[in-house]
Amino acid sequence: MTATQTSRKPATKLSRFRVRTVTPDDASAWLEMRVALWPDPDSTLHASEIEDFFVGKLREPLQALIALDDEDNRLGFAELSIRVYAEGCDTDNVGYLEGWYVLPEARRRGVGRALLVAAEDWAREQGCTEFGSDALIDNEVSAAAHHALGFEEVARVRCFRKDL
Repeated sequence: MTATQTSRKPATKLSRFRVRTVTPDDASAWLEMRVALWPDPDSTLHASEIEDFFVGKLREPLQALIALDDEDNRLGFAELSIRVYAEGCDTDNVGYLEGWYVLPEARRRGVGRALLVAAEDWAREQGCTEFGSDALIDNEVSAAAHHALGFEEVARVRCFRKDL
């Protein structure tokens, strides 16, 4: 069974799960979940970034974590960085949750919380005293998850662009 097939197995019983750093064996499941979080018609960019992560050529994320159940099914991931600036933060060494995703069938069972706890531990190990994150302004599911796990909303931002 491939990692991708494993990641799609229904997670009906999540009695136990663990979080660890991603490994190359997780690449296809990580890719599938990344595409679900950040849809892109050209998923080769995601695949290329994952490849670059494993060979140390990617600047961000600095760390990637994956959650697994007791049967080694991949349930979700978190991508982490350290930012010198984050909205509402006072320090210049802020642990940052760049990406956070849990398979729909595994949600509301503590997987997201376990990923976040591991992410916060990683940030503390990097000397961070603050932890930031963001979500699209209309992503109410993400906002609710952030609030439930102790984040406070500090700003709402709209970003603009135009061709030159």
